[in-house]
Amino acid sequence: MHFPINTIILLLILAIVIALQLFLSKKENKWLGLILPAIFFIYSLLMVFNIVVSDDMTAWDIFSMIGSAFLLTNIPTIILLGIYLACREKIKRNAELNKMNIQDL
Repeated sequence: MHFPINTIILLLILAIVIALQLFLSKKENKWLGLILPAIFFIYSLLMVFNIVVSDDMTAWDIFSMIGSAFLLTNIPTIILLGIYLACREKIKRNAELNKMNIQDL
């Protein structure tokens, strides 16, 4: 099976972004893990503001175009926030276990 080079590059970029998000989310500073989701959220807002509206479009057409663009461009934001929340939950659970172990001593 032959993959186009564009697909390989896209998968490589995706893997790097996910690895970077995991790395930042596991840091002690909780704000570092929110950098990438914030960047992707700002990108989604830019995509919404770049929508061109013509005179013959109805209000429903404009609303559905803006809504679908916002939802579709926020898929990476949601995935990165999920990674962030999972990592922070694991850190919180480990901290509580350490507190319990210290109290048991």
